[in-house]
Amino acid sequence: MKFEVKTHNDDLSKSSFTFFIAFAISLVIIVISNISIKLGTISRHYEINYLCKLITIEKTSLNFKKLSKLTNQNTRQKMWDLCREIVK
Repeated sequence: MKFEVKTHNDDLSKSSFTFFIAFAISLVIIVISNISIKLGTISRHYEINYLCKLITIEKTSLNFKKLSKLTNQNTRQKMWDLCREIVK
Protein backbone atom coordinates (compact mmCIF):
# COMPACT_ATOMS: atom_id res chain seq x y z
CA MET A 1 0.00 0.00 0.00
CA LYS A 2 1.13 3.50 -0.87
CA PHE A 3 0.23 6.54 1.13
CA GLU A 4 0.33 10.00 -0.33
CA VAL A 5 0.40 13.09 1.74
CA LYS A 6 -0.80 16.20 -0.01
CA THR A 7 0.84 19.39 1.05
CA HIS A 8 -0.38 22.89 0.47
CA ASN A 9 3.04 24.23 -0.48
CA ASP A 10 2.30 23.95 -4.19
CA ASP A 11 -0.96 25.83 -3.83
CA LEU A 12 0.71 28.56 -1.81
CA SER A 13 3.50 29.09 -4.34
CA LYS A 14 1.04 29.18 -7.26
CA SER A 15 -1.22 31.67 -5.52
CA SER A 16 1.69 33.91 -4.50
CA PHE A 17 3.05 33.84 -8.05
CA THR A 18 -0.38 34.70 -9.44
CA PHE A 19 -0.69 37.55 -6.95
CA PHE A 20 2.76 38.85 -7.91
CA ILE A 21 1.91 38.75 -11.63
CA ALA A 22 -1.41 40.55 -11.03
CA PHE A 23 0.35 43.18 -8.92
CA ALA A 24 3.07 43.71 -11.55
CA ILE A 25 0.54 44.05 -14.37
CA SER A 26 -1.56 46.54 -12.41
CA LEU A 27 1.57 48.52 -11.54
CA VAL A 28 2.59 48.68 -15.21
CA ILE A 29 -0.91 49.85 -16.18
CA ILE A 30 -0.82 52.59 -13.54
CA VAL A 31 2.62 53.79 -14.66
CA ILE A 32 1.60 53.86 -18.33
CA SER A 33 -1.60 55.76 -17.57
CA ASN A 34 0.32 58.33 -15.50
CA ILE A 35 2.81 58.82 -18.31
CA SER A 36 0.03 59.30 -20.86
CA ILE A 37 -1.68 61.89 -18.64
CA LYS A 38 1.58 63.80 -18.21
CA LEU A 39 2.29 63.70 -21.96
CA GLY A 40 -1.22 65.02 -22.63
CA THR A 41 -0.62 67.93 -20.27
CA ILE A 42 2.74 68.73 -21.84
CA SER A 43 1.23 68.53 -25.33
CA ARG A 44 -1.59 70.88 -24.36
CA HIS A 45 0.89 73.38 -22.91
CA TYR A 46 2.98 73.41 -26.09
CA GLU A 47 -0.11 73.72 -28.26
CA ILE A 48 -1.29 76.76 -26.27
CA ASN A 49 2.19 78.26 -26.55
CA TYR A 50 2.25 77.65 -30.32
CA LEU A 51 -1.21 79.15 -30.84
CA CYS A 52 -0.31 82.24 -28.82
CA LYS A 53 2.79 82.79 -30.93
CA LEU A 54 0.71 82.25 -34.05
CA ILE A 55 -1.94 84.74 -32.91
CA THR A 56 0.67 87.42 -32.38
CA ILE A 57 1.70 86.99 -36.04
CA GLU A 58 -1.56 86.03 -37.72
CA LYS A 59 -4.82 87.14 -36.13
CA THR A 60 -7.38 84.79 -37.64
CA SER A 61 -10.63 83.72 -36.05
CA LEU A 62 -9.72 80.05 -36.50
CA ASN A 63 -6.69 80.48 -34.22
CA PHE A 64 -8.84 82.26 -31.64
CA LYS A 65 -11.38 79.42 -31.75
CA LYS A 66 -8.68 76.77 -31.23
CA LEU A 67 -7.16 78.72 -28.35
CA SER A 68 -10.60 79.29 -26.87
CA LYS A 69 -11.24 75.52 -26.80
CA LEU A 70 -7.91 74.79 -25.14
CA THR A 71 -7.98 77.52 -22.50
CA ASN A 72 -11.72 77.90 -21.87
CA GLN A 73 -11.41 81.66 -22.36
CA ASN A 74 -14.53 83.29 -23.78
CA THR A 75 -13.39 86.75 -24.79
CA ARG A 76 -10.61 87.78 -27.10
CA GLN A 77 -9.29 90.23 -24.52
CA LYS A 78 -8.68 87.42 -22.02
CA MET A 79 -6.94 85.40 -24.71
CA TRP A 80 -4.76 88.41 -25.59
CA ASP A 81 -3.81 88.83 -21.94
CA LEU A 82 -2.97 85.15 -21.68
CA CYS A 83 -0.88 85.25 -24.84
CA ARG A 84 1.01 88.31 -23.68
CA GLU A 85 1.99 86.45 -20.52
CA ILE A 86 3.03 83.35 -22.43
CA VAL A 87 4.97 85.05 -25.23
CA LYS A 88 7.08 87.16 -22.83
